[in-house]
Amino acid sequence: MASKFYSIFSLKCPTCHRGDLFPTGSFSFDRPFAQYTHCPACGQRYFPEPGFYYGAMFISYIGSGFFCLGVVMFLRWVLGWSMLASFLVLIAIVGILFVWWFRVSRSAYLNLVYGYRPEVAASVEAGTLKVAPPETVNQT
Repeated sequence: MASKFYSIFSLKCPTCHRGDLFPTGSFSFDRPFAQYTHCPACGQRYFPEPGFYYGAMFISYIGSGFFCLGVVMFLRWVLGWSMLASFLVLIAIVGILFVWWFRVSRSAYLNLVYGYRPEVAASVEAGTLKVAPPETVNQT
């Protein structure tokens, strides 16, 4: 269970892999940019400094660029669709996946900075950590 991919794609805390990063579901358009200030399970701060998530923008930009190129090339060259149809489908896909990709980019950046700590996860499982309930921050 102590896997970076698990933590990134399930949007869990990079330190304990137990607490959620966001108060709403992955494909929720209700408060899409709301994020906890710290892990509800272990207390790991999710906003260690102002401007921390600028690095996540680069992950999002690179990943979405390759994804968009891949989708349009597949639809255009493999399926033989017109350029207009390819871009309309791409816009629909990106519109649906936008919130999820925003969150995965932040999760990936947090996992680059912080590592899994089994002793913290064990403390969370044992219930020996007392953590204050997290607040949510709306960041765009």
